[in-house]
Amino acid sequence: MAKLLIEGCKRLKGEVTVQGSKNSTLPILAATVLTSDENVIHNCPRLSDVTTAVKILRCLGCSAKLSGHSLVVDTSTISCHHIPDSLMREMRSSIIFLGAILARCKKARLSFPGGCELGARPIDLHLEALRKMGAVIREQHGEIVCFAEKGLKGANIALAFPSVGATENIMIAASTAQGTTVITNAAREPEIEDLSEYLCKCGARIHCAGEGTVVIEGVEKLHGTAHTVIPDRIVVATLMSAAAVTGSDIVIKGVVASHLRSVIPLFEEAGCVVGLKDGVMSISAPKRLGAFPLIRTTPYPGFPTDAQAPLMAVSTLAQGTTVFVENIFENRYKHAGELARLGAKVRCEGRVAVVEGVRELYSSNLQAYDLRGSASLAVAALAAQGVTEIDTTKYLDRGYEDFDVTLQSLGANVKII
Repeated sequence: MAKLLIEGCKRLKGEVTVQGSKNSTLPILAATVLTSDENVIHNCPRLSDVTTAVKILRCLGCSAKLSGHSLVVDTSTISCHHIPDSLMREMRSSIIFLGAILARCKKARLSFPGGCELGARPIDLHLEALRKMGAVIREQHGEIVCFAEKGLKGANIALAFPSVGATENIMIAASTAQGTTVITNAAREPEIEDLSEYLCKCGARIHCAGEGTVVIEGVEKLHGTAHTVIPDRIVVATLMSAAAVTGSDIVIKGVVASHLRSVIPLFEEAGCVVGLKDGVMSISAPKRLGAFPLIRTTPYPGFPTDAQAPLMAVSTLAQGTTVFVENIFENRYKHAGELARLGAKVRCEGRVAVVEGVRELYSSNLQAYDLRGSASLAVAALAAQGVTEIDTTKYLDRGYEDFDVTLQSLGANVKII
């Protein structure tokens, strides 16, 4: 098992280009199943979750070849509608393949998804929506077995919560369904818009993606296309956190500022100077930040739950007290206990975490439990005195491409053993 070693108290300097979005790439790869054609996905990040998605495509009988950051997927040879349990357990977002397989093959069989243990992420919204579209679904022996022998049909679907995954699954399934599907209370994340743009390039008819109500007019078939994935806004927030916690000046290229409108003001209120021009962000942090204002995680355009952990790492050294309220997942403070090992003062009760900033952090041996939590530990370690050892990089590799190399390019003393 690999470990990450980080020597702290080094100021960062330089420029990096942000990778493609993990949360955009995965649903787009699932959607390629609909096309029965060749697709070329550019700006594809090299991540373990993407590797798992490629394994799933190949398991279904498709061809997938990665060259640099371009992935060529040929789904014309699909020959299977079943995803084995071993692959489903590798990532939580594997359920996104359900709508695509069902729409293409008129049947699908897979098990419940795995991945980071962040608490319940029920897939009831996905299954209920597909049932409204005419699917017959049975849950037995840990598997989900679906049939739509006459094809899926358009439906009016009101989501109880603006779930990103459910919105994506419905959009994919509805693209080739008979009739029109209307999703109300749909997720509005930038990744939803990126998926819509890809599907529309393939011939889908999707209106108002990225708004509260999405309308999908089903078409008979889709064709392959080339598409460039949007930049990863969570990686940008993590790099901003790394600069802020070390009092550094760095430049990040390939940033879409509108995707970070709930994040950038927080850094500015804490004392950072953020510049933005033509997709290039500069961030300059003072020697010590002020505390963040109250941070509540909410669906987009609110503050993203995936950015909560990296900003908590920054708040441990800020002057004053920061309060976090986690409204998306009920089990997303596992990193708090590990931050305390570095000397941070963090108190958690239910969905609330209170962080009282300290003047110094000290190195320790840490254990990562999930993707964004591992990023939080890495950010905090950059500012801790001594060498911090983070046990396991398997979570970090799910969402950050060569994170050690990225930090090294900015002058950090980081290595994997």
